[in-house]
Amino acid sequence: MLKRFVLLFFSLVCSVSFGQIGGRYTYQFLNLTTSPRQAALGGKTITIYDEDVNQAMSNPAALKEDMDNHLAMNYGNYYGEASYGTASYAYTYDRHVQTFYAGISYVNYGSFEGYDENGQSTSSFTGSEGALSLGYAYNVPYTDLHIGVNAKLITSTLESYNSIGGAIDVGIMYQIEKNDVNLALVIRNIGTQFTTYSGIKENLPFEIVAGVSQELEHVPLRWHLSLENLQQWNLSFSNPVRGETNIDGTTSDEKVSFVNNALRHVVFGVELFPKKAFNVRLGYNFRRGEELRVNEQRNFSGVSLGFGLKVNKLKFNYSYSRYTLAANTSLFGLILNFQ
Repeated sequence: MLKRFVLLFFSLVCSVSFGQIGGRYTYQFLNLTTSPRQAALGGKTITIYDEDVNQAMSNPAALKEDMDNHLAMNYGNYYGEASYGTASYAYTYDRHVQTFYAGISYVNYGSFEGYDENGQSTSSFTGSEGALSLGYAYNVPYTDLHIGVNAKLITSTLESYNSIGGAIDVGIMYQIEKNDVNLALVIRNIGTQFTTYSGIKENLPFEIVAGVSQELEHVPLRWHLSLENLQQWNLSFSNPVRGETNIDGTTSDEKVSFVNNALRHVVFGVELFPKKAFNVRLGYNFRRGEELRVNEQRNFSGVSLGFGLKVNKLKFNYSYSRYTLAANTSLFGLILNFQ
């Protein structure tokens, strides 16, 4: 079974080799971190497989019977007046093979002052986007292979422009119980716009993410390694601020090495006491850290941390993510167990 999973993994990666990142697509809010636990572990962890119902939004294959009748709600401030949040709920129809999921994510960009082409003040306006997700997971009988699908209806309103779209996420997870290892693959945002903002159809933020995690045998720690944006090798760009100036005043573009570009696909996180009532989490997103670092200044971009605290049937989660000296985000979340 493991050999079949690995073969399927590489077949899916190779079959879809195109991709868009960094301002080349619409509905970019779909890439926002969905929960404090996700944010604390770096933002792209797809190998969590426990009762955390938030995980179904990142990997539908993570749905399991332990999430039955669990409700999760998350909220955070982004930059300025922008705020966003998510909600997730799971219901198990058959405790052996299948679980259903519903989720909502939204972002509100706040209020903006409008001006015409002559600089004259007009009316203020707002912007907001949201997505409704419905998911399903299936555990192949007598195996440790889990398959899941999320279908998303997406809406976007930016000033007087509106758009509606649809997408699906496909996830696979395979467990190696002997070594407590989880392997996962997620293909996100396969879809299109149903209606466009102004007659021009734009691409959705398609992405392939692979991951592996393991809980150590003699240490209460689980590590997670994720590889993001596998559909596109070159994630780097030349930052003009980091160009080198020669003695004659000539400036050369920044050169990004093979290793530097490879590391931009990597997200790493660790979780201390993963099965206890109190958890501590730490993560590092290499691409975020490299793109937002400042020359000759240590600002710890890419670092994230957080914790989880469980009291009876209520769990509180918090995360703090470092972007730049002037921009950091905090995310708060609650998970309620109604069983």
